[in-house]
Amino acid sequence: MTSLRNWAGNVTFHPVALHRPSSVDELQTMVARAGSVHALGTGHSFSTVADSPGILVSTAGLPPAIEIDPETSTVAIGGGMRWGELAPVVDAAGFALQNMGSLPHISIAGSAATGTHGSGNRNGCLATAVRSLELVTATGDVLELRRGDPRFAGAVVALGSLGVVTRVTLDLQPTYDVRQVVYDGLGWASALEHLDEVFDSAYSVSLFTRWSGNGFEQVWVKDRVDDGVEPVDLGWTGAVRATVPRHPVPGASPEYCTEQDAVPGPWYTRLPHFRLEFTPSSGEELQTEYLLPRQHGAAALEAMEAIRSRIAPVLQISEIRTVAADELWLSPCYTRDSIAIHFTWVPDPEAVRPVVELVEAALAPFAARPHWGKVFSPEPASIADQYERLPDFRQLAGELDPDGKFRNAFVDRYILGER
Repeated sequence: MTSLRNWAGNVTFHPVALHRPSSVDELQTMVARAGSVHALGTGHSFSTVADSPGILVSTAGLPPAIEIDPETSTVAIGGGMRWGELAPVVDAAGFALQNMGSLPHISIAGSAATGTHGSGNRNGCLATAVRSLELVTATGDVLELRRGDPRFAGAVVALGSLGVVTRVTLDLQPTYDVRQVVYDGLGWASALEHLDEVFDSAYSVSLFTRWSGNGFEQVWVKDRVDDGVEPVDLGWTGAVRATVPRHPVPGASPEYCTEQDAVPGPWYTRLPHFRLEFTPSSGEELQTEYLLPRQHGAAALEAMEAIRSRIAPVLQISEIRTVAADELWLSPCYTRDSIAIHFTWVPDPEAVRPVVELVEAALAPFAARPHWGKVFSPEPASIADQYERLPDFRQLAGELDPDGKFRNAFVDRYILGER
């Protein structure tokens, strides 16, 4: 088949075929007959988590159902739906999602499966909104797992290793507005002294740095517009409110970004950093991210500051966010309120690799967990040690996929072990 690559171009997939079924029945038949199969989302992962030695299957061709249930405040969607496609429909019905990632372009099922997240001290990763999911298992049967089922917490963040997700039901809440303000120049000393206060000051806060100056060049503050809540003002930190729109990456056009300057707007037009109608970049980048207990935030940032001379030459931008703890077995935020340290690198794997290894060594004392969909290098044992429910997940995988139909090299290496 024609060479197939991910969005960034750093991963070349090696399946024998790519299938795009147009119905669940067609998918069931294909999975039942296949020897090896794995689901492919929108291809925004920078790791080989979605590769397959057999068949890659895209769920983008499945019916894009959106079924809102006002009685239960939920929405059920097809397995190929993207966040940016769902959000305006939900909002028009008077509802909202608790959170969104910085990119609305990614698939809902794929982002949930990798533990991808948005931002906010009280906001869990995107997968925490999942109330139930349906997946086609190795036998071709459809299995529904709901919150409360003992297997559910193992199945939501599962890296595609339990089956192909065809339907997801998400929690909703009443719609709300958000205002977004960008601040310039949060100094290093002020940031470290008031790190917890800064992150707790709004619904969602992101710090951006190139690790080449004194602190953080930008602070993006996303504040819910609720009755009686005053707008956030971070002037007390020494940061200065930006007077013109900003893009996190220096030199990039802010037209790709969601509206700023405290102009209120629907939640889905402010929580992401980037607009759905624009491609935020050409994909010419690599990304790495580590999540560690929030109480180690200041110490971890100091560890990054100590090696900034190695980081800065191969970096485009670094983003620091927080994510609430969850109970999903393979989530990088499992049982830990977390701080996420994210790096967008230049698209040069040979130059980036030794710096990634240096970053990992510096963060090792803080029990950092890598994002499953990003570039990382830890040996399997070091990752396995971070997930206490990994034995339970392996048992679940053995029950649902005893012959390893959904396994691939990534899952074998980091999750299930070599066969």
